[in-house]
Parts: sequence; C-alpha cells; structure tokens
Amino acid sequence: MSHDTAWAAFGLGLAVSAAALAVLLLGTFAAVVSGHGHHRVVDAVWGAGFALVAAVGFALSAGEGDPTRRALLTACTVLWGGRLCLHLARRARGQGEDPRYARMLDRAPGSRAWYALRMVYLLQGALILLVSLPVQAGQYVAAPPDPALWAGVAVWSLGLFFEAVGDRQLARFKADPAHRGRVMDRGLWRYTRHPNYFGDFLVWWGLYLMSAATWPLAALALPAPLVMSYLLVFGSGKALLERQLAERPGYRAYAARTSGFLPLPPRTPRGGSGG
Repeated sequence: MSHDTAWAAFGLGLAVSAAALAVLLLGTFAAVVSGHGHHRVVDAVWGAGFALVAAVGFALSAGEGDPTRRALLTACTVLWGGRLCLHLARRARGQGEDPRYARMLDRAPGSRAWYALRMVYLLQGALILLVSLPVQAGQYVAAPPDPALWAGVAVWSLGLFFEAVGDRQLARFKADPAHRGRVMDRGLWRYTRHPNYFGDFLVWWGLYLMSAATWPLAALALPAPLVMSYLLVFGSGKALLERQLAERPGYRAYAARTSGFLPLPPRTPRGGSGG
C-alpha cells in the first residue's frame, strides 16, 4: 500500500465519521426540540459519539492498518465511550435541564433552539471529531505493535479505573440522604478533587500513545490530547466545577488539603492534624 493511499483512506474515514456524527447529533437535537427531553442529553451523547467514530474507523480501515492496533483502539474507545454514555444517562434520568445549558440559553440572541444547535450540538460534534483524531489516525497505522502501544494500553487502563471508580464512589455518596450538602472526600476523592477528570486525562493520552507509531500521524493527532487536557483542567471540567462548588460548606477546607488534579497524599492543614 502506498503512502498516498493511506492518507486518502484516512481522509475518507474522517469524512464518513463527520457525517455519522452529524446524523447522531442532529437526530438528538431534533428529538429534544420536539419535546422529548432536555439539552442535557447531549452530555451522554458525547461518549456515544466517540464510540461511533471508533466503530466507523474500524470498519473503513480494514486492510489498511495493523489488526491488533485497530482492535485495541476500537475496543478501548467503545468501552470508555459506552460506559460514560450510560453513566451520564442514568445520572440525568428524571432530572430537568442542566443549569449550565439553562443559563447559556437564557442569554441566547434570537432563537434558543438555533443557538443551542450552534453552541451545543455542532460545537460538540466538532470537538468529538478533533479529540478522536488519535483513534481515527491509529486505525491506519500499518506498523506492528510496539512498546508505545502497550504503554498506551496501560495508561488507558489506569485512566478508566480512576474515571469509573471515581464516578461510582461519587454516585454512592450522593445516594445517601445523610450526605446531602456535604463534600465528597472519600476513596479516590481523598487524593484528588477530580479523579474522574484525571482518569479522562489518562484515557486520552493512553489512546494517543496507542496510535503514535509513525511521525506524520503522531504529529497530526497531538492536538487532540492537548485540547482534551486543556478542557479538563481549564475549561468545562475542573475549573467550571470548582467555581460552582466554591461556596459549598466545607469545600474550601477540602480544597486546602486535597490535590486539585494529580492524585497525591492529603496535605496536613497548618496547625492541625492530617485527614
């Protein structure tokens, strides 16, 4: 297979992935505006979109990339995306509109629906297409499995552990009425204020390592984990959530003793004992 053919196949795969995402997100938008839900459902569709892109890439890259790399990238992305989709769908069940979207749409110039289409659905589709570049590009890497691939699997596995266990611990904590209004500071949350976001960070750097076997594709895919890292730390992840929690009773003390992102032993408050 020639180098030019590989790039042509990758370009076709990217176009088909974009079309598949458009169908998924426009269908979701149509269902919401017709009265069958709230815009918060798009958060669950985020994970499903990555799983869809991985499946499309796997189908179209048959005969192009290394079978082991293709299978691992697809399986890891579908497992991560499917788990996240189900987790967020369960969390949203029976709830009203997400306050983030309600506030944003209250400021919409003109039609709320068209503003939501542009600023929520189409923007999310563009981000999925960008962030999934390692998964898409890696499907067309013909090089056999290398140490970077297995290192990526290890990083991805650790990330999925932090994300899934952190989400589960938080859900169980919130389900107990005795914890209403309290700050979650147990389990993984004792070592980092955001084990789920830290896990997501590792997942995407792991997928990048799994795909980065050739320099052109590695360079092409590098913006993806960088953008995801920025969003998790400074954008819609850690930074946004901490602004919302800043005035919750006990949160400042929790933040003073607990690492903001990387898991670390709890700090001992000045003049007090550890905890």
